[in-house]
Amino acid sequence: MSFTFLHFTFLLFYFFSTFASRMKQVRPKKNLGQHFLTDLSIAKRIADTVDACPDLPVLEVGPGMGVLTQYLAEKPRPLRVVEIDAESVEYLYEHFPRLHDHIIGEDFLRMDLRTLFDGQQFVLTGNYPYDISSQIFFKMLDNRDLIPCCTGMIQREVALRMAAPPGNKQYGILSVLIQAWYNVEYLFTVEPGVFNPPPKVQSAVIRMTRNEVMNLGCDEQLFKRVVKTTFGQRRKMLRVSLRQLLPNDQISILNSQFATRRPEQLSISEFVELTNLVSAVLNS
Repeated sequence: MSFTFLHFTFLLFYFFSTFASRMKQVRPKKNLGQHFLTDLSIAKRIADTVDACPDLPVLEVGPGMGVLTQYLAEKPRPLRVVEIDAESVEYLYEHFPRLHDHIIGEDFLRMDLRTLFDGQQFVLTGNYPYDISSQIFFKMLDNRDLIPCCTGMIQREVALRMAAPPGNKQYGILSVLIQAWYNVEYLFTVEPGVFNPPPKVQSAVIRMTRNEVMNLGCDEQLFKRVVKTTFGQRRKMLRVSLRQLLPNDQISILNSQFATRRPEQLSISEFVELTNLVSAVLNS
C-alpha cells in the first residue's frame, strides 16, 4: 500500500514539475528593454500590419516569448526571428519547433541583412526594444533596398516624431531622414497595461513603406549633416545654426528663402535644396 502511495506521489510530482517547466516564462530583462506584450488581440493586429507588403518574407526582431510570432507564423510566407536574449531563444526553440532552423540568436544591429533571405527583399517587424528603436530604423535606412516595408510597435513619442509633418513640434532628425525614403503611417496607440512589465510610457504601432525616391538629388552624407546640424539648434534660425558648416562670409548664400527660417519649417525637398546650396560653397 505504501509503495502504491509513494509511486502515486512520484508520478504527481513528475507531472507538476514537467508542467511547470513547460509553463516557464521568460523573465523580462531591464537591460534589454524587454516589455512583453500580453494582449493577444493587439499582437494579431500588429502581425496583420505586414499584409500591406504581401508575398515577401518576414523578419521579426525581438520576439521574446513569441506572442507576435504565433500570428506571423500562420501567414503563408517565410518567417525568421532574431533574438539576442538567450533565455528567450531557448523558449522559442521549445515552443516553436517548426521554426527551429529560422530562430537566430544574434544582435540584429550587428547582422548582415543581405544573407538572411538570399539577398531578396523582406518585411521588417517586431515589438522593438524602446532604447534601440532609432538604431534599428537607421539600420533599415542603410538597407532600404532590401526593406520595402517596416512595421511594428515602438514608444509613442518616437512614432509621433517619425510621422510628424513639417511645422509640427515633433518634426525632427528622425522625421526627415526616414520620410526622405519612406511613407510613414501612425496606425494606433497601445496603453501600458497590456505589457509585462508595464512601461512608463504609451506605445504605438507604425508602418513605413518605401516611397518612389531612388536618388535624393543631393549628396546624401551632406544631407544628413545638414539635417543633424540644423536640428541640433532647432530654435535657431538657419543663418545661425549653419555657421557650424559654412564660413561666416558665406552665410549670405542662404538668401531670404532660408536665412530666417528654422529647421522644423523645411520640407524634405527644401532640405535637399539647402544641402545643394551648402555643397556649392564647400566645393567652391
